[in-house]
Amino acid sequence: MVENHKQWHEKLPFALLGYHTTIRMSIGSTPYMLVYGIEVVIPAKVEIPSLRVIQEAELSDAKWIRSRYEQLALIDGKRMNIVCHDQLYHNTMSIAFNKRVKRRQFASGQLVLKKIFPQQDEAKWRFSPNWQGPYMVHRVLTGGALLLVEMDGDI
Repeated sequence: MVENHKQWHEKLPFALLGYHTTIRMSIGSTPYMLVYGIEVVIPAKVEIPSLRVIQEAELSDAKWIRSRYEQLALIDGKRMNIVCHDQLYHNTMSIAFNKRVKRRQFASGQLVLKKIFPQQDEAKWRFSPNWQGPYMVHRVLTGGALLLVEMDGDI
């Protein structure tokens, strides 16, 4: 723990190590694994050698280069697995989201309100309204898009 709030910069490398070596649910792997193709060896394991560190230390240069080349060749396969996992994750997220979405069918002539998003010019201050309108549906386009007109007929 940091004893003084002025010492946060001393703990930052440890926080980043933890962040980069934690498995992400969305990709099913660690960010370190995506970049380097192998799991990270924690600094404590370098001082207290693990089986992997001992094996790499005893290899000759030619064998080490060959094994490293084989590991690098496997990175593309691992990345493809992660891309597939990411697509499955996004599909399950979209299915879960779409379960709660209420489908609405609009017809020409219906009155609707249009949402004002925070980045629009109309949303200048905190207590400004969230909706504009009413507008009339002029035409329903494919994909659910609407062509709106103002009440006086202007597009």
